[in-house]
Amino acid sequence: MQIYWTKINHIIDETEEIKTFLLDCPEDFKWEEGAHTHFALKGFNDGERPNRSLVRHMSISTLPNEKSIGITTRIREQCSEFKSILRTIKIGDQVALFKTNSNVPLKRENKSIYLLSSGVGLATFRPLVLEYFNQPDNIKHVHSLNIDSNRQFLFTDIFKTSSDKKFTSDFVDNRQDYYKAAEQLASDKDGLFYVVGSDEFLIQNIDLLRTHGIKSDQIVIDKHERRIPEFLSF
Repeated sequence: MQIYWTKINHIIDETEEIKTFLLDCPEDFKWEEGAHTHFALKGFNDGERPNRSLVRHMSISTLPNEKSIGITTRIREQCSEFKSILRTIKIGDQVALFKTNSNVPLKRENKSIYLLSSGVGLATFRPLVLEYFNQPDNIKHVHSLNIDSNRQFLFTDIFKTSSDKKFTSDFVDNRQDYYKAAEQLASDKDGLFYVVGSDEFLIQNIDLLRTHGIKSDQIVIDKHERRIPEFLSF
């Protein structure tokens, strides 16, 4: 396993609780839209066994052409040891990345794509939308639906409706409006539905989509291949 040690070059306060950490790109570090990585803090591998409390599975919220590796996460006042350390981390501090992969790359099948997310899960979709803007080939339309009860909506400069780009975006702050909108999206029986959020959020959305006639092969979730049957098996 290759571990990439790199430095934080910028920290963006997206909202009161959400930060984006921009990291230098190691020379041979590669990723694509929808990628996730293991993000580790200094000291995680000092002992005989890795300290798992200093490692988190994170989505990369940037594209390679942005020249920085973006990690976007929510840090609440009451949080884990990992988030507590992350809150105090500074520009120039070192972090580690390893086991980078993508479970949710864009599918170019001449269909519409629907991005369903909860809260900071939208960070997973940011690079997908940018990649679609850069190269819209073989995609009919993209629609984003995001719910955040705190109304701390992310990336509103990117996630805004544009008829020219065949892109629409909808932010809601309550479940009733969210599921009403999701049901309307599920009327497209040929669409592709990407879902990112907690396991509970995934299960609820998969159940809704199936109830409205969407098949398992039309649903894309950000889970390792071995775990997908837990959510999508009949």
